[in-house]
Amino acid sequence: MIQIQGHNVSVIEFNLEALKAWIDSIITFYKKKTGQVFFLFCSDDYLLEINKTYLEHDYYTDVITFPTTESDTIISGEIYISLDRIKDNAIQFQRSFHDELHCVMAHGVLHLIGFKDKTPAEELQMRNEEEKCLFLRPSVLKI
Repeated sequence: MIQIQGHNVSVIEFNLEALKAWIDSIITFYKKKTGQVFFLFCSDDYLLEINKTYLEHDYYTDVITFPTTESDTIISGEIYISLDRIKDNAIQFQRSFHDELHCVMAHGVLHLIGFKDKTPAEELQMRNEEEKCLFLRPSVLKI
C-alpha cells in the first residue's frame, strides 16, 4: 500500500491516486512488489530536524529515505520530501515543480529498491534510472 500525507503542507493540489499508481508501476517495473511505502511531504525545517536527529547531518536536503524491510522482493519504507527544496530545485534546474517532485519521489523509491548514489558512477546510474521512472508517468501527471 502506498500512502501520501503532508505535514503542515497541503497535498490537495496533487493527483494522489495517479501518484500512487505511478509509484506502484515503478516498483513493478523493477520486478518488485509493493509493500508499505509512505511518503510525507513536509517543510525544509521539518526535514532538517529528521536529517539532524537520524542521520546526524546539519544541512537541508530534498529527500530522506528509510527502508523498513530487508526483503529483496517487497519494497517498503518511508520517504520524506521537503516541498520547499522541491520549489527551489525546480527553479535552479529549470524544470517544473511537478517534474522536480516526481524526480525526487522516484529517487526515494529507487533507494528503497536498492540503487545508491554515493559514488559518481552510482550517481550517474541513479540519474538514468530516474529518467526511466519519469518516462513511466501517466500523462495525467505530466504537467
